[in-house]
Amino acid sequence: MPETTADVQHLRVEEDPFAGRGEWPGRWIRAAGSGDVVGFRLPVECVEAAEVVVHVSADERYELWLDGEFVGRGPSRGEVGHWSFESYRLRLPAGAHWLAARVWSLGDDAPLAQLSRGDGPTFLLAAEAVSGPVPALDTGTADWRAAALPGHGRRPKGDGYGCGARQVSDGRSFPWGWQTGADSLGWPAAVAGSAPRVLVPARLPAPVRRWAEGARVRHVAEHPVGEPTRDRVVDSADHLDGEADDWQRLLDGRPLVLPAGTCRRVLIDLDQYVCAYPVLEVEGGRDAEVRVHWQESLYEQEPQVGKGHRDVVEGKLFGRPGLEEDGLGDLFIAGGGRERHSTLWWQSGRYVEVLVTTAAEPLTITGLRFAETHYPYEDRSGFTASDPRLAQVGVLAFRTLQACSHETTMDCPYYEQLQYAGDTRLQCLVAYATTGDDALARQALRAFARSQSRDGLTLSRTPSRHSSPIPPFTLWWVAMVHDFALWRGDLAFVAELMPGVRAALDVHRRAVDDRGIFRALHGWNFTDWVPGWDAGTPPGIVQDGEQHPDWPGPGTGVSAVLQLQLALVARQAADLEAWVGDNADQNSHLADRLLEAADEAFYDADRKLYADDLEHTSFSEHAQSLALLAGAKYGETAVRTILEDPADVARTTVYFDHYLFEALHRIGRTDVLLDRLELWYGLLDQGLRTVIEHPEPTRSDCHAWGAHPLYHYVATLLGVRPTSPGMTTVAVAPQLGGLDWASGSVPTPHGPLTVHARSGEPTEVTAPPGITVTLAY
Repeated sequence: MPETTADVQHLRVEEDPFAGRGEWPGRWIRAAGSGDVVGFRLPVECVEAAEVVVHVSADERYELWLDGEFVGRGPSRGEVGHWSFESYRLRLPAGAHWLAARVWSLGDDAPLAQLSRGDGPTFLLAAEAVSGPVPALDTGTADWRAAALPGHGRRPKGDGYGCGARQVSDGRSFPWGWQTGADSLGWPAAVAGSAPRVLVPARLPAPVRRWAEGARVRHVAEHPVGEPTRDRVVDSADHLDGEADDWQRLLDGRPLVLPAGTCRRVLIDLDQYVCAYPVLEVEGGRDAEVRVHWQESLYEQEPQVGKGHRDVVEGKLFGRPGLEEDGLGDLFIAGGGRERHSTLWWQSGRYVEVLVTTAAEPLTITGLRFAETHYPYEDRSGFTASDPRLAQVGVLAFRTLQACSHETTMDCPYYEQLQYAGDTRLQCLVAYATTGDDALARQALRAFARSQSRDGLTLSRTPSRHSSPIPPFTLWWVAMVHDFALWRGDLAFVAELMPGVRAALDVHRRAVDDRGIFRALHGWNFTDWVPGWDAGTPPGIVQDGEQHPDWPGPGTGVSAVLQLQLALVARQAADLEAWVGDNADQNSHLADRLLEAADEAFYDADRKLYADDLEHTSFSEHAQSLALLAGAKYGETAVRTILEDPADVARTTVYFDHYLFEALHRIGRTDVLLDRLELWYGLLDQGLRTVIEHPEPTRSDCHAWGAHPLYHYVATLLGVRPTSPGMTTVAVAPQLGGLDWASGSVPTPHGPLTVHARSGEPTEVTAPPGITVTLAY
């Protein structure tokens, strides 16, 4: 939990600390019996003060404790053949201590992004002495004991199908105090665990750990015992004003006593989109049940209406209409003592429904809090402009980035929690432009490189137990490598990725015929959630396979959108070769062939647009944007045409708006970009705290790709664009698009670069040493 008195420090380690030894001093261990959740513990006696670094991993997950105080959790998600460990510095005063770990392995009930060898809960700890006489701590040699931990159950995944089963924490059987020896489980010696695997440092900073603030009680009502809540609207006529004050005081830190035989339904508004571990502290009240469910928003009663204004709860349902079971969340059962319940994995959303049912004894709730967690991104851009709505949208966008960033990037925290290449590319660009932090980007670049198959295609999402082939996302991974080279540098790291870049281009090159026409690779050729397109695939692609449970039926065909995407990425691959390789001409030639063929096959001279398909029956902003970005002959004409006559042209939506905005930057029409931000301004008017997946009615209220306006604040409105790797040269050409002024700071690898731009006046730029700026006034 957020506060701890243990003297510990999370360390970022870049290399295997035991590489020189050939093997780790610790060994994998497990419990002698079976169980999904297992405790491991070791009594430690220090004759004098000592300091030690411990390197820790588990299958699937662990929590580490020192003297009953939380130390950390992991391992960071990855593949079975590339398994992470975390490192912690422990300072141990002289005397007796307890080192303990809770480890679990949930099989098919684990989140889709959580992989495992499937051998049950196993644990590994290896120690390095720093100072003082350190007692034996290594698993496999020290006297570690292990036992299955009762009191853990599972609940349905619900709508959050990718996030894993929810939890039952049963205080009646949970062995409270087990981390420090205060229980009676017997604790036999741990035994040898599964075969070793390749271990790598997580390389990520510790996640944010703090209490969420600002929660408000919006509704308290008596509820019939045993009845569902899914079809019961929030009705102010049922609201218990006096009790609401008591519940609000509970959120503010004061205990609440609920009499025996009570059932209360409580709606809490966190007033922000939060990813958090719920923490419930209770006393007495044996057999009382406290159910804690989560939603991104409440729903209107008519399914076609969707969610409506996100601030409104009156007359709405906690969960979408038609649910066959109540919501999504966890159940805590009081065992009658003083207990602190939480969950194995975090939950997400803005609204929390607490359903409390007491039994024969009164229940005292001494605490109900939410321990927030996410990757520790901090916005260092400080962007401001004459239109205050831009800053307000920036808050939503940055919160979206945070909520979708953890041990991996994530498309959305509520439904899938999966790292997709198309989404991740935009997340990384936002992070480069606003935070200067590239650790999560490096993780993603490596993960997609490792996922690459022999044919050259990367997985569309990784890690994941179920694949979802999206061939265009392999190209967006190549674009991610290009982005990293420009914004962050480290060409040695880029060079490590180049074999994968070449393989990705090769598999696409082989699908280009003698005319220069690219035939889309077999799979779900997702491009954007455009109304009227087949499952997000552009016209010209024909579904030709059976529907897969996890993704739309595979298809192939000829599409201008995919042809032009390949041309764009081939040009970027040529840049990469020029910077670190020797194959630039080959990729430039591919791009030229593709563009020449596109001009011949797809350009419609009468409409001055590139058609989506060979028959010229469909046109989209997507094709025109990519034509301009790829350097097609009529690309600029095509983009200007859709601005003048958008009739019968499919519009980009939240995700692909990024590529439209890039095209608008190329022709100096950021006034149109600002107009298209109306969708984001509308989120403010609708009470949202994060950016939606696609125009209403949306599935997800928090989707990573919707954060990309933050990138365009820096790269388009302020006009800061790197022109060589690592931002050693930068062009600054503000395009205010009708704004009176804009200002911000870009966290480059060399230090902050600040820009102050005002309409009709010279732009002020302050650049750190190491950057050469070309300024266009």
